[in-house]
Amino acid sequence: MISDNRRTFVKLTVVAFAMFGFGFALVPFYKKLCEETGLNNILQKSELPANTQVDNSRTLTLEFDGNLRNELPWKFRPTQTSVKVHPGQLVQITYEVRNESAESVKGQAIPSYGPQLAGNYFRKLDCFCFSTQELKPGEVRQMPVVFVIHPDLPKDVNTITLSYTFFRVEGPAKPSAAVAGVRGPV
Repeated sequence: MISDNRRTFVKLTVVAFAMFGFGFALVPFYKKLCEETGLNNILQKSELPANTQVDNSRTLTLEFDGNLRNELPWKFRPTQTSVKVHPGQLVQITYEVRNESAESVKGQAIPSYGPQLAGNYFRKLDCFCFSTQELKPGEVRQMPVVFVIHPDLPKDVNTITLSYTFFRVEGPAKPSAAVAGVRGPV
């Protein structure tokens, strides 16, 4: 009976090794089959489709600007003042904001475009202007803007200015020097 168990063990071991070897033998066979039939070639760079939405025949200059209103105690600026892009190209730029006060302050950015019609061709995918920003005392933040300029932008527009103005959205504005001595109702 021991010899029968031993024979069965040897047979199962041989079958297991044969199956294991067969699995390894299939890998080069599968690669060759895919290569010959064109299956599973999605990663070959030469066959990747080109982005036909980018108009490489045209270059635009984008200029960036940052402003503050309502006595907002921040410094706000683009990290680069201009870039050259093609219509249809995905672009990411960054603005930097710094709270220079000793308190947390909330602000909301509003964009404007020059020429004004360019705003119809801006497609923002991500922007700090989508929501209110709260900065803690002394906090510095890098804020991205990701966008595409639609290729249908009129051909006579070669330069676009994207300007953001931050407004304070919470709390009273500090009184100006002219009304500092005037007291309100108690």
